[in-house]
Amino acid sequence: MTAAITASQVKELREATNVGMMECKKALAEANGDMDVAVRLLRERGMVLAGKKADREANEGLISAEVDPGGKLGVIIEVDCETDFVARNETFQAFVQVLVEKAKTSHGSLAEACKEELIGKISEIGENLVIRRNDRFEAQNAGVVASYIHLGGKVGVLVEMGCEHEASVAKDVFKDVVKDITLHIAATNPTYLSRDDVEKKTLNVEREIFTKQVSDKPDNIIEKIVHGKIEKYLAQICLLEQGFVKEPDQSVSQLLAAKGQELDDKLSIRRFVRYQIGS
Repeated sequence: MTAAITASQVKELREATNVGMMECKKALAEANGDMDVAVRLLRERGMVLAGKKADREANEGLISAEVDPGGKLGVIIEVDCETDFVARNETFQAFVQVLVEKAKTSHGSLAEACKEELIGKISEIGENLVIRRNDRFEAQNAGVVASYIHLGGKVGVLVEMGCEHEASVAKDVFKDVVKDITLHIAATNPTYLSRDDVEKKTLNVEREIFTKQVSDKPDNIIEKIVHGKIEKYLAQICLLEQGFVKEPDQSVSQLLAAKGQELDDKLSIRRFVRYQIGS
């Protein structure tokens, strides 16, 4: 007769081995509830080794993105490892591509959805691996999702660009501005899309800092100086207010307006993410 496996047994085995819940439950079932036998089974499968490696830092890795034909769905993921040697390894890179495909149908955490696959790959490769983050964009209404990978997978961008007329998507002007925006985001690393997204707390902290910096100035001009510094700060961190990387005297919002006029359309950046290994 097979012993009933309790949740507390599974938890105990997981804490002892750092192996996933499902694998612990399977091992306990095979061991008829014997903890020592279950640990041995996991060790034989290389899973305990994988669990121990989970404590080691993973500061290298690979960012990968993919957009489906038609540009309506795109994903980006970051998978970290311990060494650049593994990041360049074909087995690791193939695993990342498998995860990219899974990310297309995953609406939540890819790390949660692929726990067991990750444990197996850690055992195979021999380094700690971490599925650090993932995002999935699906274009709403007229527009496209686009991606850009820089520095061999060290930096990656995913962006959703919008317009009012679907016909604009097929035009070269639209395609070029989408490409330019992904390159710009990779190069400038904006924190927010617009100033409306900046938390009041963040602005208040910056305002206090700027005020202290000019505390020796006359009271009647401090406010004016601080206002100017806040405007400059927003222009640095907000994508729409940044100077376009190819033409710094033109803001990104001005670029979109100009290209929109060429297309007789209204262009917008709906959302974006920028990943960088180690940050």
